[in-house]
Amino acid sequence: MERLHATPTSARPGRSWRSLVLGLLWLGLGTVHAATPLNGAWREAHAGDTPQTVLDEYHAGLLKSFDPSLLQRFPQDRAGSWVVLTAQPPWDGGTRMLTIYPPTLGTVTAFGGERPQTLALDDFGASTHGHGRLAWQLPADMAGSAPILLKFEPSQTISAPVRFQLESWSEYAKRDAQWLVFASACFAAMLAMVLMALCFALMLRDVTYAWYAGYVLCYALIQGIQTGFVFHPLEWQWLSGMALLAGSAAVALSVAFASLFMVRFCELQRYAPLLRVPIMALAVGMIQLVLMRCSRIPLLVDVAQILLNPLLMIGAVLLLVAASIAVARGSRQAWFFLAGWTPLLLLTALTSAQVSGALPQLDWLNDASVAGGAFEAIVLSIGLADRALRLRHDRDIVRVLADHDALTNILNRRAWTERASILLSSGPPRPIALLFLDLDHFKLLNDRQGHNAGDRALVAVAKALATELRPSDLLGRYGGEEFVALLDGIPAQQAMQVATRLCRRVHRLEIPVSEDSLLLSVSIGVAVRQEGDDVESLVDRADQAMYDAKLGGRNRACLHADSLAPRHGPRLHVVEKRER
Repeated sequence: MERLHATPTSARPGRSWRSLVLGLLWLGLGTVHAATPLNGAWREAHAGDTPQTVLDEYHAGLLKSFDPSLLQRFPQDRAGSWVVLTAQPPWDGGTRMLTIYPPTLGTVTAFGGERPQTLALDDFGASTHGHGRLAWQLPADMAGSAPILLKFEPSQTISAPVRFQLESWSEYAKRDAQWLVFASACFAAMLAMVLMALCFALMLRDVTYAWYAGYVLCYALIQGIQTGFVFHPLEWQWLSGMALLAGSAAVALSVAFASLFMVRFCELQRYAPLLRVPIMALAVGMIQLVLMRCSRIPLLVDVAQILLNPLLMIGAVLLLVAASIAVARGSRQAWFFLAGWTPLLLLTALTSAQVSGALPQLDWLNDASVAGGAFEAIVLSIGLADRALRLRHDRDIVRVLADHDALTNILNRRAWTERASILLSSGPPRPIALLFLDLDHFKLLNDRQGHNAGDRALVAVAKALATELRPSDLLGRYGGEEFVALLDGIPAQQAMQVATRLCRRVHRLEIPVSEDSLLLSVSIGVAVRQEGDDVESLVDRADQAMYDAKLGGRNRACLHADSLAPRHGPRLHVVEKRER
């Protein structure tokens, strides 16, 4: 297959990214250089042809004319094709370079000089090699008006259209350097996105990033083979003779990776569940095609080659439809997929049309596909970053919901216990006080006024407590009508002052319990950390002090005796009653 088309991927690019892509395209397509005008003629090769007989037919006007500056397709499936080019006057007597763009994956034989010159992407000989195109330096003794004879040798690949250009050495070197800068920037962008995605896949343990990395890597390999970048300047000689196999495998794998990536990235299970199974089947089918293509069993190889292009077209349309449906149903990530996928899909359709002879003026599509790959990699990376931020935000919300009481919006018992344990075990030894609060007559309030009134009372009390305490104090709902507060750096006497203030604050809410003017109040037990205390022991002592406050008449604070005396000393209590 001459043009190895991978199916592509999507988002909303900003102006900066558009400027970047336009700059890369300018480098890749280059400015218009002064090139020597050419006349061209061709015919299919036949058995028994010789260079001289072809030139004789050319001079006799028996060959088909064509415009070498436009894309032209030459059959290579049988014996190949002969091409004759002649430069129009005035002729340049300096060093001349003939270039063939885009480079063919087959072999081109150039006749001139002492012996024929073979031109191929995977040729690593000492001759001049073009970058992004095939190049041949015309012999110095070749007259400027002499016809240039080329033969496109038979090849198993689909022959793609090419154009020819004859230019001076200086113009050729300038354009060659431009293309190298352009291609290096595009491939560097793609590989940078791949490395970033692999790092995130390992750190976040999310296979979505791995599928994305696999897709972009395969697409980069496809473009590297099509443009010859892997051969020159990378000099990957181990790929010599394997370009067709490696390219076909990369195409199939790119579709498989794109399908797997799209299923997770666009959340098809949620937004387009009916298309999830066909897309997963497409991914599996493409992997099977790769295995068949690499099996070296003639029948399986032929079947895989026949099925590859139809499956590519079906897969491209299927992914486009799935992403469009996901966008219509509200998938944010599907926008990114469409923005990256659609341009490459359009380029793929245009280059496929060129193989059939259409659009001969659009000779920049090959380089545009390379720039499109870099653009897509960047857009999808932005989409993945957006997805990661959204997932992190969702996890933060879930954690907040998991750590907070649904009714009062303060810490629940589990979250409060975890944070209290951390506070008790961290930092230098210092006074830490625990307040255990229990609402007085709360059951009576529920029985007389109903659970809705009880819920409103709990919310009002929690809000009042949070207002009175410092932001650094740990306030939580321990269960039912019980609350706990851990005060860091507060000694016993100051803790009692805080507890007394809380008693007053709750009583001032004036929440009626019954019709006989009984108001809701709170009893508070206070315990100060002793050596060896943990959360459980500290809560137990504060709970005991709270019951002492209940027995003492409610609506008051009571300090546990161990907070003033040694652990096994006499049991003394300090009680502060709320002032009326």
